[in-house]
Amino acid sequence: MSEFTPPRLAALGNQLIEIHQHLRALLDDLTDRPDFSRELRAHCLAFCGALERHHTGEERGMFRVLAERHPQLRPVIAELRRDHEQIAALLRRVEANPTPAELAGLAAVMESHFTFEEKRLAAVLDQLQP
Repeated sequence: MSEFTPPRLAALGNQLIEIHQHLRALLDDLTDRPDFSRELRAHCLAFCGALERHHTGEERGMFRVLAERHPQLRPVIAELRRDHEQIAALLRRVEANPTPAELAGLAAVMESHFTFEEKRLAAVLDQLQP
């Protein structure tokens, strides 16, 4: 979702949900592991990077387009941006110390964010025209 060009607008809401499902699955894989070995830490860092890239792409593309085309969504976008800042802080904590408690906290905030974003933006995204 780092590129947000007109041809990518078709069914973008569905794509957003698919990306979220993929990130949820990655996090579930991390939280299901009982040990925090070097390999798990590497997986954790890869997940954190993927989530950060996803949010950076939203900030640079999707949010900008939605704010321009649907000004009524600006308060929702502002809330999602605040979520991104909170999640970024949690990611830094997880990267520094990937404990089960840190991952559980990240998972809870991430799920709340994804659910809110999907409910508020997916249908609008699917209706965007290039």
